[in-house]
Amino acid sequence: MSGMSDDIHSLCSGNLTATIKAHGAEMCSLKHAGTDFVWQAGPAWARHAPLLFPIVGRLVNDEMRHRGKTYRMTQHGFARDSRFAWAQRGDSSCTLVLEDSEATRALYPFAFRLAVTYTLDAAGLDVTLKIVNPGEETLPVSLGGHPGFNWPLQPGMSKEDYALTFTNEEPSPVRRVEGGLLLAATDPSPVRGAVLPLSESLFTNDAVIIDPVNSHAVRYAAGQGAGPWLKMSWRGFRELGVWSKPTGAPFLCIEPWRGYASPKDFDGEFTDKPGLMHIAAGADEVLSYRIEVGSS
Repeated sequence: MSGMSDDIHSLCSGNLTATIKAHGAEMCSLKHAGTDFVWQAGPAWARHAPLLFPIVGRLVNDEMRHRGKTYRMTQHGFARDSRFAWAQRGDSSCTLVLEDSEATRALYPFAFRLAVTYTLDAAGLDVTLKIVNPGEETLPVSLGGHPGFNWPLQPGMSKEDYALTFTNEEPSPVRRVEGGLLLAATDPSPVRGAVLPLSESLFTNDAVIIDPVNSHAVRYAAGQGAGPWLKMSWRGFRELGVWSKPTGAPFLCIEPWRGYASPKDFDGEFTDKPGLMHIAAGADEVLSYRIEVGSS
């Protein structure tokens, strides 16, 4: 089969191709008719679409406390820098798995199994994330997608030509982070009805966090509808982060989250941290998102 190596795997369906890396189980390309929608990890941000696990965002002092012990865990957790094992590899789908080990338990003292399945069809890419708790105590965990897309999607277009259009109105005040930690104060929503006009100034204070997100999908396209477009939908996620750098970086991240950074003043046990899933012993939780792409 073409496109197979231990490090990467390529999927193909109709006019779509996708490439997945074993490192971080990360999608690093999604092409439609020759156009790659995925940010190619330039100097401004050296990733493509990392998976955020077992935390989203940062912990206060990068420390996690559990049953009298303190563990060090840096922003967004360790999955994005871990090598996943290939569980299944086919022409249009593949599954990668990360399980707890001595190395992970030194950072995060819980048993887990995270399986990531990518399935490509003629219209888009499905990403299914299954967290299993094989342990005997409740698993406190967060999970987020962090795919980065080219912005603008079409060379020669202005960034300000683009907008995000949600399926529902998004009036909730937005959350912000400072030094990676969640601020208590909220900002009025920059979403006008269901439309978020995009500009670099939107990210002067880091990510825009919609909590909770009312919509189940968002369309990313130029306002007049010309050129490449992308639609992202999600299931099981409750928050949505939108992020770029205010310094002229040509990417936009649309991030479905289940969980978020620690509040700046949070000082408790990890299991009490706001926003976590608590997966019972022997149980599992399945979340998914889908990216559809095309050109009009």
